[in-house]
Amino acid sequence: MKKRRREKNYTNILITGLADKGFGVGRDEAGEVVFVEKAVPGDVVNVYSPRKKKNVRFGLVSEYVKLSPHRVRPFCEHFGTCGGCKYQHLDYKIQLQEKEKTVQQALQRIGKVAPESFEPILAAEHTSHYRNKLEFAYSSLRWLTREEMDKGATSADNVLGFHIAGVFDKILPIHECHLQVEPSNAIRNTLRDIGEEQQLEFYDAKNHTGFLRNVVIRITTTGNIMVIVAFGKDDQKKVRNYLSEVKRQFPEITSLYYCINTKLNDYYADLDMVLYEGEPVITEMLGNVKFNIGPKSFFQTNTHQAKQMFDIVKEYCGLTGRENVYDLYTGLGSIALYIADSCRQITGIEEIAAAIDDAKINAALNNITNATFYAGDVKDILDDSFSQKHGKPDVVITDPPRVGMHADVVSTLLKLEAPKIVYVSCNPATQARDIQLLSEKYRVTRVKPVDMFPQTYHIESVALLELVK
Repeated sequence: MKKRRREKNYTNILITGLADKGFGVGRDEAGEVVFVEKAVPGDVVNVYSPRKKKNVRFGLVSEYVKLSPHRVRPFCEHFGTCGGCKYQHLDYKIQLQEKEKTVQQALQRIGKVAPESFEPILAAEHTSHYRNKLEFAYSSLRWLTREEMDKGATSADNVLGFHIAGVFDKILPIHECHLQVEPSNAIRNTLRDIGEEQQLEFYDAKNHTGFLRNVVIRITTTGNIMVIVAFGKDDQKKVRNYLSEVKRQFPEITSLYYCINTKLNDYYADLDMVLYEGEPVITEMLGNVKFNIGPKSFFQTNTHQAKQMFDIVKEYCGLTGRENVYDLYTGLGSIALYIADSCRQITGIEEIAAAIDDAKINAALNNITNATFYAGDVKDILDDSFSQKHGKPDVVITDPPRVGMHADVVSTLLKLEAPKIVYVSCNPATQARDIQLLSEKYRVTRVKPVDMFPQTYHIESVALLELVK
């Protein structure tokens, strides 16, 4: 017989902090830790906990006994349903404090290190409308709120919006999103309306049928706009009628692309992109460096804050113009190209070949001749022969994905003994783990958290490691 999970109720739980994925953290009188959804520091709540996972209690607020003084009015009509911007009901100063604490605690608990200098978090210049790229999905089934279901509403409706976490076949219609500047909302709402007017079939993710499937909107700080529409069928007459009307209503679109996706998933990087009208690329600026961005290009989604973070990286590198620099997990070479004018040479490595192609194009675009890029897994390329060919690095910059660096890369870095390692991370836990491994030969001299994504629990961290002589 399957063992029943024991439910539990808690009363008067004071929320004292935030945990991963935005859960409020509190303790009962016995000291048991409870992770509470939609609770913020300062709240006093009664909690219903239906489950215990890996010895941690997760719960829902059954009653707000006392609301936190740090609560603010959410600015988005979709807050609480959308699943994004989970911190918008929390004062931004407190968001920063909690994110700063997240990095500190990771270094202490996982990294077992105390930085010689832990610097105040860099706040975002823009706390809304900061993303340069958003992705939306068409659907013939609409996500219903509890109130709508109680009123007997039906989910059968043509919508364009966001996926709800944990639900693959229903989409939350978005009227106004505060993540991207206009005309993002106008374009998205009009795309839906055109589909309705032309009586096109919106996608059914459960049965894998439908014509209108996905849309990507990019808007750069230079004012360029790229729109990519993914269609579920290759019906050229319908494709052209639809895109013709999009372009008629939005002549300011710089680059209008489409692709045909008949696969079971929404991934589009492996699909052929067709330029319907406009320029093949849009442009973005980071400082004095110009980037051409194509339909498949990866680029930092918060351009303004990326520049601020790259300035920190540049400062931590301590460049004088004579240094040989390695840039691991370089992406399209955004950091490498940004600092290329301050070092003797820089060599980037990235697993995604298309990103390296972009890096080379953008190097040529900016007449940067001291940057070299290689496509392949860092753990395979960064070996003894690599350093023999390119020289021992004076500085290593590493910006790995959320999983952190492969153990083989850490081992190679310990062998290389570069005087400085500048570690950029989007996951303080894996950064702390890697720093602990590198502490065999390195000390952590500076750490600075950077808030790249306000209103969310995501946090970036830049750390300077220096070789112990």
